[in-house]
Amino acid sequence: MSNRFRLEELFHQADLDIKDGYYDSAFRKLEEILVEDPLFGKAYNHMGWMYETKLKDYSKAEECYRKALDADPSYPSIYTNYSILLSTLGKYDELKLLLDRALTVPGVDKANVYNEYGIMYEQLGQYDTAIDHYRKCGELTLSKDTLNRAMDSIDRCRTKMTLR
Repeated sequence: MSNRFRLEELFHQADLDIKDGYYDSAFRKLEEILVEDPLFGKAYNHMGWMYETKLKDYSKAEECYRKALDADPSYPSIYTNYSILLSTLGKYDELKLLLDRALTVPGVDKANVYNEYGIMYEQLGQYDTAIDHYRKCGELTLSKDTLNRAMDSIDRCRTKMTLR
């Protein structure tokens, strides 16, 4: 068995551990992967997600996402996870750059990217721009849930505009 195949299998096991809530086990597996291959971007992404969502250690999460992006910029999940963190932290200039980059990456869910743009512009109070991005999200998705979320977001922005 090749080393790369073994690391991918270990990554798959870590991914299952995360889904099952075995975060300590997942961390150990991801760390083992990174010791053997410090450029295994998917492992950094998953560690970043755990730091962000489970430990609320946003600086470690951001560090992991940056390493993931540097190591494997073609891995689509990095863009979703990192954009949520940047939005949470209010780092909108960095978020815009990341989202612009995400649109050029094959395999990235473009509807999701436009949703993240919409959230960013809504948080900035730029409701017309947010609506444009939520509309684009709705146009690109094939998911009824995502379409409904985009429509609800548009309605929310329109309501907020009346509060001015």
